[in-house]
Amino acid sequence: MKKILFFILLFSCFSGFSQEDAWVYFNVKNNAQMYYDNPLGMLSQRALDRRTKQNIPLDSKDIPIDLSFISKIKAVSGITVMAKSKWLNALHIRGTQAQINSLKSFSFVEKVDFANKALNSTGKKVLSAKMKAVNKVLETKIDYAYGSSANQIQMLKGDLLHQQNYTGSEKIIAVMDAGFPGVDTAQPFQRLRDNNQILGGYDFVNRNTNFYSGDSHGAMVLSCMGGYKDNALVGTAPDASYYLFITEDNNAENPVEESYWVEAAEKADSLGVDVINTSLGYFEFDNTTYNHTYNEMDGKTAFMTRGAEIAFSRGMIVVASAGNEGTAVNPHIAVPADGISVLTVGAVNATKTKTSFSSIGPSFDGRVKPDVMAQGQAAVLSNPSGNIITKDGTSFSSPIMAGMVACLWQAFPDKTNQEIKDLIVKSADTYSSPNNHYGYGIPDFSSALSNGLGVNDYSQTDIIIYPNPTTDVVSITLSSDSDTGRICVFNILGKTILDQTIDKNTKSISLKSIDTGIYFYRLNLNGTLKTGKIIKQ
Repeated sequence: MKKILFFILLFSCFSGFSQEDAWVYFNVKNNAQMYYDNPLGMLSQRALDRRTKQNIPLDSKDIPIDLSFISKIKAVSGITVMAKSKWLNALHIRGTQAQINSLKSFSFVEKVDFANKALNSTGKKVLSAKMKAVNKVLETKIDYAYGSSANQIQMLKGDLLHQQNYTGSEKIIAVMDAGFPGVDTAQPFQRLRDNNQILGGYDFVNRNTNFYSGDSHGAMVLSCMGGYKDNALVGTAPDASYYLFITEDNNAENPVEESYWVEAAEKADSLGVDVINTSLGYFEFDNTTYNHTYNEMDGKTAFMTRGAEIAFSRGMIVVASAGNEGTAVNPHIAVPADGISVLTVGAVNATKTKTSFSSIGPSFDGRVKPDVMAQGQAAVLSNPSGNIITKDGTSFSSPIMAGMVACLWQAFPDKTNQEIKDLIVKSADTYSSPNNHYGYGIPDFSSALSNGLGVNDYSQTDIIIYPNPTTDVVSITLSSDSDTGRICVFNILGKTILDQTIDKNTKSISLKSIDTGIYFYRLNLNGTLKTGKIIKQ
């Protein structure tokens, strides 16, 4: 009998009394009208301006969680509130199975969703928790870089945007990562500090403002975008501004990190952030009963992925690393790279060949993943001590891409996040024949810039520009309906090189002073805009 009693007690310890993670969802948001009437109570003016530009109305997801609900959940004995999400109207909580299930008695609780999915179905055997150590250190090789970061920028034709002063100015990037030690002291971050481009941050794991702490991964990620050291390292968005958020607990792997991320994304939204970079991915956890499965990589199941989709619906662009599991038993992308709207970035080497470690698609529902590729092998970056080194990982191809996203958006501040994302994907080198290893390929940001200017091949009959190609001069013939107009000629970078009025007396335009190459023209004829190409030989 004593032995039987011992085993009963032992089983109880492992089943009824072990700590579980879960989300409790609420069914209502009170005081919504008060927030609609006073939107600055939940969003900054910059966030509201971003919404206005993209015609995104406020909705119930913007309304904060009712504080009384949070207080009542906290008051339940044994329940710890770990994180909250107004977008999903939910709290991430921790407690025993019984304590968590007791919350269903509250009238304002819609449902409880355990991280251990076996606990969400009645009649299903509860699996015993297996604990394993998840290796959170990237498998990387480190070499001191004696070259420069030119290749990783030039591969994307990002240098051509930089030459036009599209360097991320006026755009804000939020970096979600594991820590940012050295950003407040190391030389490659000095330019950011001197120009007040670090706007702030927060440690969601430890709930404090000491974000210049934690694991060095975030500092290295930031350096790919904002680092600057003469003749050694230039980030892809050196003039962007940054918020630094710690959402990754480097000492454990637990679903609460997904909830921290969503909470940080909501903060980024409220602050008016444009681009979120997340070089994080979640699939397996220390407690194996919490693990995701491949069929959850559908863009709508995981908590973090759902948050990323809402972030996009608020007008931001989420850029995420594909993952480094390409050679693993499960080589597929992880959360949130499965997101439908997430710009998922895989890794190539310096010669544009996909690396073996870069995770692959498709998403479980058959979508092409990754979306695009950037250099992630021997990526040039700074460590927290300020040494310029190289490292491997999609953790670095993602910020290299995110910085360029900010630069392109700077060039087109009135375009929506979807328009910017489309320009990038459609400029990629295998856009017409994508696959689930290479996605749509490596974007050409110079081409994206030109495409964003709206140039089209001209085929109208009411105006003739000839000869084309030309050597020095093009002749112009207007139709009888076109009395006057204005012609603007610009290069592939979008820089205007000629701008003049034309009329029926205008016979020709001299191109003698410009270099050979492909140029674009824009004609405004009585309010009608027409565009085309001119080839200078």
